[in-house]
Amino acid sequence: MSYDLAIIGGGPAGVAAGVYAARKRLKTVFIAEAIGGQSIDSTGIENWIGTEKISGLDLAKSLERHLRAYAGDIVDLRIGERANTVTKASQGFAVTTTKGSYDAKTVLVVTGGSRRKLTIPGAAEFENKGVTYCASCDGPLFAGQDVVVVGSGNAGFESAAQLLAYTKSVTLLNRSADFKKADASTVSAVLAHPNMTALSNTIPVEIKGNGFVSSVVIQNSVTNETKEIPAAGVFVEIGMVPATDFVKDLVERDPWGKVKVDGKSQRTSQPGIWSAGDCSDALYHQNNIAAGDAVKALEDIYLYIKSLPA
Repeated sequence: MSYDLAIIGGGPAGVAAGVYAARKRLKTVFIAEAIGGQSIDSTGIENWIGTEKISGLDLAKSLERHLRAYAGDIVDLRIGERANTVTKASQGFAVTTTKGSYDAKTVLVVTGGSRRKLTIPGAAEFENKGVTYCASCDGPLFAGQDVVVVGSGNAGFESAAQLLAYTKSVTLLNRSADFKKADASTVSAVLAHPNMTALSNTIPVEIKGNGFVSSVVIQNSVTNETKEIPAAGVFVEIGMVPATDFVKDLVERDPWGKVKVDGKSQRTSQPGIWSAGDCSDALYHQNNIAAGDAVKALEDIYLYIKSLPA
């Protein structure tokens, strides 16, 4: 079967695109390993418009319900599949996955990415032995202990907020001089906690321990002064690696692997392929923005498809 559109990715961007594709009656194959995206690990999302607070797991369930309610016989849901390659075909593109191959006139890449790993000495050695990439998953294991959060964006401050509920203290390391990457209200609320410390112009240079993390060596990037602080856990929130390798031979990407897009339409350098969300080079990355950019892409995809010769 040949589809009008292949949506690759199951986060808020992918689901928003799927709902709009169904409403516009575009025959679509929806390919995703799972529904929910990176936010599935969050215990409390407070900026999803229309919902005051929701857990990542509940948001994922809500997204899937919405998508299934509209999918019908228009959107073919292929959940549990991962896209391996996208290649040019006579009538558009061929998408090869872990379970099959699909032909589509157009492709929307909304695959998000994976957590960026810390690469300093000790980070790999102590992964899952004090070094973790999920505060909501592992935070309760560090009740009553000192922990460090690496990263000062929204993810870093949200992780700190979760950890402050049960840890002895949280020290957040910010490599910059300010906290402009995070929402001001979140920063203010977290820094007001008596057990919270934020260090600017500071980076971790080594993680130490004996079978399990016991301390972190940090360095001031202005003075180059180093010191060792006690920590039983290190929670890493330093961004993500976009999942875009499967289209690297088709579209232009930035030095970090994000797909370059036209901000007005979400079109990529390859006619017939669009991108949105965290895997794109959009200036800002949040659930609401990802969903909105995907809807923008769908509007443009619809016009593109309707302009093709019958």
